[in-house]
Amino acid sequence: MAEIATIARPYAEALFKAAGTDRPALAAQVQALADVAADPQLLSFAEDPRVESKQVIDLIGSVVNQPLSDAARNLLATVVDNGRLPALPEIAAQFHTLVNASSGVSDATIYSAFVIELPQLNEVVSALERRFERKLNAHVVIAPELIGGIRVVVGDEVLDTSVRARLEQMRVALTA
Repeated sequence: MAEIATIARPYAEALFKAAGTDRPALAAQVQALADVAADPQLLSFAEDPRVESKQVIDLIGSVVNQPLSDAARNLLATVVDNGRLPALPEIAAQFHTLVNASSGVSDATIYSAFVIELPQLNEVVSALERRFERKLNAHVVIAPELIGGIRVVVGDEVLDTSVRARLEQMRVALTA
């Protein structure tokens, strides 16, 4: 796993430097390429020695459902030509992290036992932005095992106010 991250880092950093002001749009295009490149059938097709790089690039370009910028096409060609197609999802993740860091935004995953309606979600995100002192891109995941409350993960920080966490704290306190 660390090897893929090591391979992906120079590609992500070079793309970040080349992207200029178009970084958010390019991040979406690179993620679309990564989604396609993660397909096991496509990877086995690309690894076939009888298949040329241009065929792989054309296939991926035809499957992606959005127009690609020159930077995205160049990245795809470079990755395919260098045999690094399996690293494309990690390149996309690292590029996304660089774009977020440059704009002062962090991704937040909110785990909730129940569906959070939009007005409530806006209030929760606003409170979390004050708590974490930065703008957040929130993504909600339903996790019924929490019983109630929420668990928020922002990078390597975790805020757990779930009923399950409180019950676990009580269990530890009672058995200590």
